[in-house]
Amino acid sequence: MEIIQENDDRRGLFKAIEDSKEAGVMTYTWAGSTKFIIDHTEVNPDFKGKGVGQQMVMKAVAYARANHLKIMPLCPFAKSVFDKNPDIADVLF
Repeated sequence: MEIIQENDDRRGLFKAIEDSKEAGVMTYTWAGSTKFIIDHTEVNPDFKGKGVGQQMVMKAVAYARANHLKIMPLCPFAKSVFDKNPDIADVLF
């Protein structure tokens, strides 16, 4: 599965693609230049149970770490991933 990122000055998203199909999308909004808010995660029903949402959250964590950014997971799914994984708490704000 490939996770691609699209980003602009105000918003962005991580999109999961498998076999040329969109498996899921997770959107975020910038809160200044060093923080972003994950506001929505959606997984295509054909890909439920395959860890698509988790992979997108982990891609956001990797992006945050690489760019010295912080994340606020307002989306209930993203928040649950952070709650279950204390080893990614370093990117929370």
